[in-house]
Amino acid sequence: MRGWAPPVRVFGGGAALLLLLMVVHVMQGAADLTPRMVLEAVFAPQDTAEHQIVRTLRLPRVVAGMLAGGALAVAGVLLQTITRNPLASAGTLGINAGAYFAVVAATVFAPSLMGVSPMLVAFGGAIFAALLAYSLAGGLRATPLRMTLAGMIVSMAVSAMTGALQLLFEEETSGLFLWGSGTLVQNDWSGVSAAWPWVAAAAALALFLSRSLDLLLLSEETAQSLGQHVGRIRLISLVLALLLAAVIVSIVGPIGFVGLLAPHLVRLIGVRSHKLLLPASFLWGAVILVAADVGSRLANNSSYGELPVGAVTALIGGPCLAYLSYRAAQKHREVPKPSASSLGTTSRFLSYRALLGIFGALLVAVTILGMIFGDVKVPLQDMLAAVQGEGPELARSIVLDQRLPRMLVAACAGAALAVSGLLLQGVVRNPMADPSIVGVSAGAGVGALLLLLVWPELPIALLPFASFVGAIAAALIVYLIARKTGLQPAVLALVGIAVSACGSAVIQLIVVQTKMNVAVALAWISGSTYARGWEELAQLVVWPVLLLPLAWLIGRRVDILAFGQEGAVGLGVNVEQTRLRAAAIGVALAAAAVSIVGTIGFVGLIAPHAARLLIGHNHRRLMPLAALLGAVLLVLADIVGRNLLPPKEIPSGLIVSLLGAPYFLWLMRSSRR
Repeated sequence: MRGWAPPVRVFGGGAALLLLLMVVHVMQGAADLTPRMVLEAVFAPQDTAEHQIVRTLRLPRVVAGMLAGGALAVAGVLLQTITRNPLASAGTLGINAGAYFAVVAATVFAPSLMGVSPMLVAFGGAIFAALLAYSLAGGLRATPLRMTLAGMIVSMAVSAMTGALQLLFEEETSGLFLWGSGTLVQNDWSGVSAAWPWVAAAAALALFLSRSLDLLLLSEETAQSLGQHVGRIRLISLVLALLLAAVIVSIVGPIGFVGLLAPHLVRLIGVRSHKLLLPASFLWGAVILVAADVGSRLANNSSYGELPVGAVTALIGGPCLAYLSYRAAQKHREVPKPSASSLGTTSRFLSYRALLGIFGALLVAVTILGMIFGDVKVPLQDMLAAVQGEGPELARSIVLDQRLPRMLVAACAGAALAVSGLLLQGVVRNPMADPSIVGVSAGAGVGALLLLLVWPELPIALLPFASFVGAIAAALIVYLIARKTGLQPAVLALVGIAVSACGSAVIQLIVVQTKMNVAVALAWISGSTYARGWEELAQLVVWPVLLLPLAWLIGRRVDILAFGQEGAVGLGVNVEQTRLRAAAIGVALAAAAVSIVGTIGFVGLIAPHAARLLIGHNHRRLMPLAALLGAVLLVLADIVGRNLLPPKEIPSGLIVSLLGAPYFLWLMRSSRR
C-alpha cells in the first residue's frame, strides 16, 4: 500500500483540486451563477443568458487553461529529460518567446499565413529559439545552469525584437499586448477545438515513449547498450515539446514557468517513472494554470481589473526558478576567479589620457549629431547658433527645448548605468553582473511605476527615492540567494533574471490595471529617452554628480576584492563594508537612471567590459572611461531609435538590448572557456 501512496496523492488529490477549481472558475465573473446553474448549463442547456455565458465563455476558458497547463507541463518533462536539466521548460529555454515573436512577425508581415495556421507559425519560431539557445549553450555538454541561462538570454533578445515590432506596427499588433502577457480569455470553442487534437496526440506519443525516456536518465552508453536509439528519442521528444509549446502559444500566448513548476511538484511527491510522471504533470500543470487564472480573476472584483494569467505565473515561478537555480548550483559549482584578461593594465596603442580625450570628443560629436538629425533636420550652422541663443526661432525651439535636454538625459543615464554595472561587477566578482540582469532595473521600475500610477498624488521629487527602494529590495534578494553559492556568475545571472521576471510581471500588472497606453507601456518597459526635457535632466543629474565621486573614492578597495575574501582581508580591506558601500552606490545610480528613462538594460554590461579591454582592471581609471562609453552608447541608441524608421521611434532600450543580448551570450561562452 505504501508504494501506491504517491500515485494516489498525485492523481486523487490533483483531480479533486482541479474539479474544485473548475467549479470556482466557472462561477467567477460579473454574472452571479450558482452551482446548480452551472450543472444545468453543462448537462441540460437552455436558451438563457446565464447558460450562454457558461457554455460559450467560461467553459472554453477553463478548458483552455487545463489544456495549456497540461501541455506546458508535459513539454517541461520532455525538455528536462532530454537535456538532463532540471531548469528546462518552454519558458526558460526561450521557446515561448520564439513562438510569440513568430506570431507577432507573421501578424505584421504575413497576415494571410496567420489565417492559414497560427500554430505552424508559432512552431517555426519555437524551433528557431530552441536551436539558438542549444547551440549557444554548448549543446548536450552544457551544464543545466548554462543551458537555462542561454535560453533566458535568447528570450530577452527575442523579446526585444518583439517589442520593437509592436512599437513600429502599433495598429497591426494592438490586440497582442495583453495576449502577449498570457491570457486564457476565449470568446468561443474555436481555440480549444484547434488545440486539443494536437495536445492529445503529442501527449499520447510522449506517454508511448515513457520507457525510453526513463532510460535516457541513465548514461548515454547504458541507454545505447539497452537497445535505445538515443539521438532519435531525443529528436522526437524535442519535436513533441516544441509542438506542444507552439500550440499553446498560438491560442493563449506565452505563459511561462508552468512547465518548470508542475514536473518538480510531482517529483517532490515521489513520482519518478515517466509512465506516471507525464500524466501526473499534465494534471498538475492544469491545476497550477487554472488556479493562477482563478487568482487573476479575483482581481476582477476589485477596482483594478483582471490580471493577465501569464504575469501571475511569473510571480509564482520567478521565486521557484531562483530556488531551483540555487539547488542546481550545489551540483555544478563554478567559483569565479580573476582572469588575466581582467587584470590588464592599459592599451598598448594609446595612453589613458588619449582614450579619455577620444571618447570625450566622441560624446560631443554624437551629441551634436543628435541635435542635428531627427524628424526635422537642423543645419549645423543653425544648430550652433541655437546653442548660443541665436539663429531661427524654429531651430532654437527644436534644439534647446527638445533635443539638447534629451541628449543630456541620455548621456547622464548612460554614464550612471555604466558605472553602476562596473561597481556591481566588482562587488560580486562576476563579469555578467549588470543592473538589468541582476534584477536592479526591474525593481527600480516597479518602485517608479508605483509612485507614478498608483500614488500619483505624491510629489514627483520622490521618484528617485521610490526607484531606489525597489532597486535595493531586488538587489538584496539576488545577493542573499547567490551569496550562498559563492556568487557564481551563472547562478547570479539566473537569480537576477528570476527577480527581473517577477519585477516585469508586476510592471505588466500595473500597466494593465491602470490602462496605460500600449505604446507608452512598451516604451517604459523597454526603456526610452523619448520626450525627456530639462525637468527630467534636473531630477537625474544631481545623482551622478553626487555619487560618481564617491564611486571613484571607493574604487581602489573594489580592486582588492578581486583577490577574494581571504586575500582582501589580508590586505586590510573590510570586505563586507566595502561590498555594501559599493553596491549601495551602484544600486542608487541605476535607480536614478531607471526613474527617468525606464528599464534600459545592458549598458552596464557593455560599457565596463569595453573599458576593461582598453585599460585593464583599475577601477579608478575605469570609471571615467566607462561613464563616457555608457554615455556615448545611450546617446547613439537614442539617435538610431529616432532616425532608423521615421516618424516611428524605437526606444533606446530596445536598440541597446538588440546589441547587448548577443554580447552577453558571447561573454557567457568566453567565461566558460
